[in-house]
Amino acid sequence: MTIALVGNPNSGKTTLFNQMTGSNQKVGNLPGVTIESKEGLVKGHKGVKVVDLPGIYSLSPYSAEEVVARDYIINQKLDVIINIVDATNIERNLYLSLQLMELKTPMVIAINMMDEIRNSGVFIDIQQMKETLGIPVVPISASKNEGVHDLIHCAMETAQKRLLPKRIDFCTGPVHNAIHSISHLIENEAKAAGLPLRYSATKLVEGDDLVMETLKLEEPEKDIIQHIVDDMEFHLETDREAAMADMRYCFIEELCNRIIKKEGESKAHLRSIKIDEILTHKYLALPIFLGIMLVIFWLTFGPLGTWLSDFLDAGIDHLASITDGALSRTNINPVLHSLIIDGIFVGVGSVLSFLPLITILFFLLSVMEDSGYIPRVAFVMDKLLRRLGLSGRSIVPLLLGFGCSVPAIMATRTLPS
Repeated sequence: MTIALVGNPNSGKTTLFNQMTGSNQKVGNLPGVTIESKEGLVKGHKGVKVVDLPGIYSLSPYSAEEVVARDYIINQKLDVIINIVDATNIERNLYLSLQLMELKTPMVIAINMMDEIRNSGVFIDIQQMKETLGIPVVPISASKNEGVHDLIHCAMETAQKRLLPKRIDFCTGPVHNAIHSISHLIENEAKAAGLPLRYSATKLVEGDDLVMETLKLEEPEKDIIQHIVDDMEFHLETDREAAMADMRYCFIEELCNRIIKKEGESKAHLRSIKIDEILTHKYLALPIFLGIMLVIFWLTFGPLGTWLSDFLDAGIDHLASITDGALSRTNINPVLHSLIIDGIFVGVGSVLSFLPLITILFFLLSVMEDSGYIPRVAFVMDKLLRRLGLSGRSIVPLLLGFGCSVPAIMATRTLPS
């Protein structure tokens, strides 16, 4: 039996994998963490294999992680999928869940980090969620090994009984009509390619080239599909990907309104929401980002950075002067004298003079990252950077590149290839 762990980055997949297998994989969305899949055997269950797939936000192949995960899910014969959902950010995580349900593979949703939401006064109605989605839902806390045993048994039972997710038709209006029309058109091709019909039609509406190639459609069929999508976009006055995303998020919002109960949000949380609205505002987000970067560069290359660099230069010059005098008094070999003074002090000293600038820049960028602002910048910049063939996550190595190209290049490891 093969179990696949699928979920968003930082949802706790690798922690759950470690609890299930007893291994010690690295945890976190950093270079060196899951980009390729990891495999292990479930403790106490002979012949049950679990696969930890890269963290992904959707089944659209925009990044290397999404390509690896989607190829594995579609091409491998999986017995069951465990979809790990972060309880603290359930709305965003359920977007992937809806896509996974279209694959018609036995599936269990694991609501992770339940201990955190309990402490924050939030209650999730698990039973209501089960009934609405039509699939098993198990609350867990992977870091504390709570509910993991129940999750394993639920996943094995779901796989043995081949309990498939029920079809949820969350699309309405022109989007529903487009999916319905395309489904009739590609029914035979989807069956021949071994792809679920609903999934195939949905991906064609979104403009997925890989699914189009897999179905091996003829040019007349492609023209008809394009005409159907053009008609949908005309009536909705939005592009194909945004139309599908709107349908999914509308359903998720309605679901969350039914299953999430809040005892009362803290002032800090409400303040965070208000700040979030400003930092990701349609018109204010970019000027705020540019203003913050201007302040960072002013502090780095302005009075503070210049003063620290001058102070370090003066210290190195003073030390070089003392050393030069000491070496002159000892009548040391001129070549060695030049090596120490001109090579070490002048050469290395000139490089060290940049150290304060790099230190200040990286410190300020780390403050931005620790505050949670960097992910919001990635969201804001995503649309602009995609016009250049990049994703919003490219903003991180771009910012690091202002300080030093080495960590910037290392950070590109998690970007789409």
